[in-house]
Amino acid sequence: MSAPLSRSAATLTGFSAVLLWSLLAFLTAASGTMPAFQLTAITFAIGGLSLLVIRPGAIKAMRQPLPVWLLGVGGLFGYHFAYFFALRTAPPVEAGLINYLWPVLIVVFSALLPGERLKWQHLAGCALALVGAGLVVSRGQGFGFDPQYALGYGAALCAALAWSTYSVLSRRYAHVPSDAIAGFCLATAGLAAACHLLFEATVWPATPWQWAAVLGLGLGPVGLAFYVWDVGVKRGDIQVLGAASYSAPLLSTLILILTGYAQFTPVVLVACLLITIGALLAAKDLLFRRRLA
Repeated sequence: MSAPLSRSAATLTGFSAVLLWSLLAFLTAASGTMPAFQLTAITFAIGGLSLLVIRPGAIKAMRQPLPVWLLGVGGLFGYHFAYFFALRTAPPVEAGLINYLWPVLIVVFSALLPGERLKWQHLAGCALALVGAGLVVSRGQGFGFDPQYALGYGAALCAALAWSTYSVLSRRYAHVPSDAIAGFCLATAGLAAACHLLFEATVWPATPWQWAAVLGLGLGPVGLAFYVWDVGVKRGDIQVLGAASYSAPLLSTLILILTGYAQFTPVVLVACLLITIGALLAAKDLLFRRRLA
């Protein structure tokens, strides 16, 4: 029987989800023009099935009480439904910024958990990282919030609340094995498929490369990412994970630049510095605890 992960190791495991999510924009762009709910349904199905293959115990782990299923499926599907609705009913830049409130909400909500304390460096680190993420999302061109898009802005806020609430409440269910994520992914796939049939026209990938991108999405940013994130929020430093999550939009932009989908600008450099400093500030205790001991 393997030894339990240390707090630091679990935090690093959770951060690997952020690294996987940084591939989301690139793989989505490479996957063609498949509608959002169709892509969600296919990739979550791939993710859930792949977890069943590599984690055979996941079938047994699906035997959970209703509150656990409501939290898991509500977090995964609820977040994606609210986010896609926001993108359809509000300008994507403003919707993206509101959505990226979820890391700082994780940090704030985590103070309600037993054994956790909210310190000044957590809030200061998140503030710096949020500014950096805002620069990435807006490309340094500012924001313009128009009241006519209030419904879309509200949906983006609901997405942020859904993911932050799911992440923090998962800590309350630390006894639930992360293998149960496979079941949540498959249920989310089913709900997304229903939304696709109701709201979208079906569009299939046109090339092998697009199919490969869809497969990559299912295996990485959708499948494995949610599994390792569950490990991180249940056993790691959830406040550090919240602040470090702001590196996702930056890393995503850098990948788009390296692959030719975007161009490098000084704004990206400034954002990089802000997000890095913010994440290091929030992780100060975790990084330097042993040296000061």
